[in-house]
Amino acid sequence: MTPTPADLRRPAGATLVLLASLYCAQGLPSGLIAHALPVLLRQHGVDLAVIGLLKLLALPWLLKVLWAPWVDRLSSRRLGHHRGWILPLQGAVVAILLALALLSPDALFGAHLPLLLGLLVLVNLAAATQDIATDGLTVRLLPERWRGLGNSLQVGGYKVGMIISGSGLLLVIDRAGWNLSLLALTLLVALMLLPVWRFAETQQLPPANVAAEPLGVGLLWRHYRGLLALPGMGLWLAVVLTFKLGDALGSPMIKPMLVDQGWSNAELGQLTLISSLVGIGGALLGGLLYARLGVLRALLAFGALQALSLAALALLVSRGCDASLVYALTLSEQAADGLSTVALFAAMMRQCRPGHEGADFTLQASTQILLGGFVGAASGVLAKALGYDGLFLCAGALGLAALLLVGRYFRRYGWR
Repeated sequence: MTPTPADLRRPAGATLVLLASLYCAQGLPSGLIAHALPVLLRQHGVDLAVIGLLKLLALPWLLKVLWAPWVDRLSSRRLGHHRGWILPLQGAVVAILLALALLSPDALFGAHLPLLLGLLVLVNLAAATQDIATDGLTVRLLPERWRGLGNSLQVGGYKVGMIISGSGLLLVIDRAGWNLSLLALTLLVALMLLPVWRFAETQQLPPANVAAEPLGVGLLWRHYRGLLALPGMGLWLAVVLTFKLGDALGSPMIKPMLVDQGWSNAELGQLTLISSLVGIGGALLGGLLYARLGVLRALLAFGALQALSLAALALLVSRGCDASLVYALTLSEQAADGLSTVALFAAMMRQCRPGHEGADFTLQASTQILLGGFVGAASGVLAKALGYDGLFLCAGALGLAALLLVGRYFRRYGWR
């Protein structure tokens, strides 16, 4: 019997559990900050302007590109390169969450609000840096054929964590209270450490064979100059910038449109929960289909589905009272979002150089987040100017236009 080549062999179950647990661990504090915290702050009378500034807590996720090269270069001989970063950083998240669990919510949401926000910045700083090491580990552990599956775990695991600490925490906090709820969240993040603690990195992953170079401030420029000098990298970054722009423009206005059409908080909460689960399903399906379709067909097919599902939301402007249609179109949009995100992330991993995996992926991810954030911030202004239907049609057109860049890149460069 002919042995299966290493790049075709399905990853071991322990590897998949390891990666899913690491990305879920990142989603747990993110759900607390993005979904539960705004509700809790408002219930304690915090000003809306302050709540709006919570977005700034995520700055470490955008700025991590500045220290990613050092995460790729500095390592622990005893723990291994990636574990040497992941274990202490996730341990720091556990310690900060434990401190929050022991403090009074009335104090945290009142006089000690600056302390709460400062600790949450540290949580995001640790989680964002851990993400650099985790992305690098994912690229090294998974053969190219199975990176779509890895990205399914990345997107799905993160969303599961956000659901647990966002929707889940809000469901139990009235009965369990802040302290017990945060303690449970802390224990869950700590449990996510077990797979990486048991992972024998020094035995399973040999040290990356990269040339030694000075670790001073010049490392940042040297590292990214090398990546940007690769053939076609400028055009590829244009693909990364634009592939999710339609989604960034259209998706923030779905719930405001439904609010304007009379949907209640309970109805929107149920829709959000179900759509999140469908998004996770789309991400898992995307990983399996990516292995069959290959990178180009996956990007084109899933990108087209994303664009068409966004444009179809224009139908809801005059039919928002039709709950069946709302569910059909919004769930389709979430499924397409999961599919397209997995395809893009898997393609981004293909561009990572050996020994530079974490920083190379981080630069691409930060590029995608930066422009998407500006476009998303402008979505409300455009909705007022164009109407919801005009906004969703523009979002679909942006998504289709991005596919032209995908085709141009592959015609000109293929893959390195």
